[in-house]
Amino acid sequence: MQAKDAIKLALTSTQGLLGSYLSDLSDQDLLVHPVPAANNIAWQLGHLISSEASMGAMIPGAKYPELPAGLKGQMSSKTAKETPPGGFLKKAEYLDWFNKVRSATIASVDKLSDTDLDKPNSGDMAKWAPTVGALLMLTANHTMMHAGQFSVVRRALGKPVLF
Repeated sequence: MQAKDAIKLALTSTQGLLGSYLSDLSDQDLLVHPVPAANNIAWQLGHLISSEASMGAMIPGAKYPELPAGLKGQMSSKTAKETPPGGFLKKAEYLDWFNKVRSATIASVDKLSDTDLDKPNSGDMAKWAPTVGALLMLTANHTMMHAGQFSVVRRALGKPVLF
């Protein structure tokens, strides 16, 4: 297995886990907060989509779809406690956008060499992910971190334990 194969596996497995955690949730369920001060799943999904596109812009040669206004810039730490203008998207829309962005990330990995993965990452994310390869692994781990919060909402809603 090559390094980029391991990265793609991490990206596709967390993509699948996210889909599983959302599979039996309704649009209304996405608005439930894990605890009062935490962000709801809808906000977290928008955050995952917009942050992956933002981090992906740091990957050499990566191309991402233009995000809709409903996601762009609304899912930041500054807006965490606010309802985005126009409200949240539907679950199907979040999944569609997440999968489009994740597909763009995976496609970008296919174009990278091992040397590319070792290139230094600059900008805001460099302290957490000093190389392009580390940035890609952070992307997969970021998805999993939020999916763990989805699990808490699932328990509160009485949904079956999946994993």
